[in-house]
Amino acid sequence: MARPHHPRRRRGGRQARTHRPRRWCRPGEHGDGAAEGARRGLTPGGPARPRVGSVTREHPEASRARAWLLVAPAVIVLCWGGNQFLPLLQLYRQQSGYSQVQVDILLAVYVIGIVPGFALSGAWSDRYGRKPVLLVGVALGIVGSIILASSASSLAGLCAGRFVCGLSVAAGMVVGTSWIKELSVRGGRAEAGARRASAVLTIGFGGGAGVGGALAQFAPLPSVLPYVVQIAASLAALVALLRAVETRKAGVRMPGVRQPSLVGDLRIPKRARARFVGVVLPLAPWVFAAPALAFAVGPSLVGGAVPGFAVGFATLVTVITLSFGWLTQFVSGPILRALRGRAGLVGVLFIAAGALLLIPASLSQQVWAVLLAAPVFGIGYGLSMVSGLTAVQAMATPDDLAGLTAVYYSLTYAGFLLPAILAALTAVTPMGALLVAVAGAMAVCALIAARGIRRHGVAAA
Repeated sequence: MARPHHPRRRRGGRQARTHRPRRWCRPGEHGDGAAEGARRGLTPGGPARPRVGSVTREHPEASRARAWLLVAPAVIVLCWGGNQFLPLLQLYRQQSGYSQVQVDILLAVYVIGIVPGFALSGAWSDRYGRKPVLLVGVALGIVGSIILASSASSLAGLCAGRFVCGLSVAAGMVVGTSWIKELSVRGGRAEAGARRASAVLTIGFGGGAGVGGALAQFAPLPSVLPYVVQIAASLAALVALLRAVETRKAGVRMPGVRQPSLVGDLRIPKRARARFVGVVLPLAPWVFAAPALAFAVGPSLVGGAVPGFAVGFATLVTVITLSFGWLTQFVSGPILRALRGRAGLVGVLFIAAGALLLIPASLSQQVWAVLLAAPVFGIGYGLSMVSGLTAVQAMATPDDLAGLTAVYYSLTYAGFLLPAILAALTAVTPMGALLVAVAGAMAVCALIAARGIRRHGVAAA
């Protein structure tokens, strides 16, 4: 027969006191009663009540949902550094005496830097991780701004600065947007990845042009101060970027997939090749043709009609264009669903309409035509950008997301060559006729893409 258990007694016959944790105690704590629990802000049987001034830890799911916000500032400052130069084109023409062809060459040099930047940053971030490549991109952006701030009177120096800025913007666009997409997936908002990435790009491009142009028009040191402000913002973005969560560990690839070469990283996957060539390729070059026409070509057509306010007018047109682009992307979810994969077609047709609206400005310096064309270009740009990004992200796997995004962006930036081409051709052909030809080329590309959609279908992220 088992002996009954009796609690151990102390000497003197008194029962030893057993200490049991109260329900209000945190793990690892042993409270001493209700007074102790009340002192710590706890209640019996209930959750802890934080004391006034105490720091509460964020729920992991909420932290994951907002993780992309640590990457967004870096993308914004890089795009800012790339686009703040555009309103300053009129400043360089006035102060340094550069011709329209020369300032448009600066746009071409930017493209020459950005295209290899797309190729290298995309492939390297797939191999070595998103964070190190984007950190290098922000550092390059700071170097580019320093060169530009010290080279206002040197065309060669401006070309060098624009080339370096092109490399940095490529890292922001390819690595940053891929990273934002992956963090959105981890946060349970995969469908928002393309919209967030596209909106962040537009905020950077539009905000950079607005801030840079306003400083150049109204502040002292117009050829220096815009770059100094951008450098300060870049340093702040670096601090946030260091805290961002890496989504792509160095050297990690999908099981059973061998490590390809750099060219292999940029190759369009065979399963998506027909759709990419038939649908994405015909529309991609016109994405950045929209802002190029809006705030590089448009203001140059009416410079004589806004004496003393050329930089401010170019800034206004830039902000209007990119604001409408951002708003379009912000509400793009219902639009994409309603258009069922044809948003890119509609976007290119808007850009073609904007080109036609510039014809009165080319004939008689009509300022209203440039202002009216700006929101039309913005809507076309917004639809085209978010539609293309959505299609590309739907085609890609984690191993080729950044590489395929790099290929897409390289094609889109061909549109920034358009102002230099038009400026060179105006020696033999009137600008009005060139704008009609550009609109016609866009319509033909839209027809080709429509045929590709009928043949290969559409992709949705």
